Amino acid sequence: MQYNKQTLPNNLRLVTIPVPGVASVTVLLMVGAGSRYEEKNINGISHFLEHMAFKGTQNRPSALAISSLIDGIGGEFNAFTSKDHTGYYIKAASQHLPLQLDVLSDMLLHSKFDANEIEKERGVIIEEINMYEDTPMRKVGDLYENLLYGDTKLGRDISGRKEVIKSVKREDFIQYIDRFYGPANTIVAIAGGVGAGTKWSQEKILELVEQFLGRWKTKKVQQPEKVTDKQDEPQVLVKYKDTQQAHLCLGFRSYYLTHPSRYKLGVLTAILGGGMSSRLFIEVRERRGLAYYVRSSNEQYVDVGNFVTQAGVDVARIDDAIKVMLEEFAKVRLNSITNEELVKAKEYLKGRFVLELEDSRNVAALFSSEELLEEDIKTPQDIMKEIDSVTLSDVTRVANDIFKHDTLNLAVIGPYKEEERFRKLLKFE
Repeated sequence: MQYNKQTLPNNLRLVTIPVPGVASVTVLLMVGAGSRYEEKNINGISHFLEHMAFKGTQNRPSALAISSLIDGIGGEFNAFTSKDHTGYYIKAASQHLPLQLDVLSDMLLHSKFDANEIEKERGVIIEEINMYEDTPMRKVGDLYENLLYGDTKLGRDISGRKEVIKSVKREDFIQYIDRFYGPANTIVAIAGGVGAGTKWSQEKILELVEQFLGRWKTKKVQQPEKVTDKQDEPQVLVKYKDTQQAHLCLGFRSYYLTHPSRYKLGVLTAILGGGMSSRLFIEVRERRGLAYYVRSSNEQYVDVGNFVTQAGVDVARIDDAIKVMLEEFAKVRLNSITNEELVKAKEYLKGRFVLELEDSRNVAALFSSEELLEEDIKTPQDIMKEIDSVTLSDVTRVANDIFKHDTLNLAVIGPYKEEERFRKLLKFE
């Protein structure tokens, strides 16, 4: 998969990724700002801002005006907020590329932040927070990072605190944008039916981007505080909730985003919890019936990272589930992985990756996040080569590097009040 990258005079970066045979185009504006940029008194404003971008601009004064326009071309539009970036996108038939850029740039540069709309949206976001609180499967991941990073910008929830949401004002949005939104930390990614053989040559795309975003004045934007991992004994965080199923996250501190061994860790993660034939799925669910779901993943930031296995388990047998997981972590440190498992894990990762790339939205997100957070774009072919190069010794080395008693962490949501009972289970030598 080929791409073209250009930088405008105002330092805005444009990444264009042709996807042969695709009639649609995704335009994604990704900004290098998210919840880890927020002070405590504005925790949640990144996410709130994402909502407000759809509530009216100077040129399109209402949410209905924006949604009617996109619905009128059969397009889809949405946004997302993470801890280190925020994205706004429209996906539509390729002939509507000028309109997509027009609407997104208008939202980015000319949102009204109408006081009445802010007031209405407070309730929406508070209900979203309530939904997460009532969904332990979703909430336990936040709890896990609360445990890892504490009361820091990185440790706080993306959705924010209700008291902040209730008090944020129009001026807060304006100040946030002034501090953190600028051309230099924004990527315009355009993926799909563009490039050679289409009506949208690279020259025409560049003209459109310059038309809508070229006059955005360059400026220096503030950067987030870096985090350093510090832990010398296992940690536990339990949140009491009267549930019929307990939800847990069990894992270790691991690699930052650009770590040389991140793809090796990815293969190890797939072996442990990457599918219905993974070690943890077989041992925890199929053989013992301890859980309905169990899966492993990695969260990687520019400065720190973490490996986690999440599961929804039998309330009465949670101790057994934790013990089995720890046993499986220990086994992979002892050269127990077979070549068959290695090959299967690599093919699993590559196969899932290929499926994701069938959607131009995922293609745009991949290339823009790499350019924004890593400043080094790896094509899908590059990534697959990295996966293919992983050896059995690589996986064993990474397991021994990551799976350590001192950096073990457990977060639990369920009908429990005593953390000490779980702390006693965290024996990992």
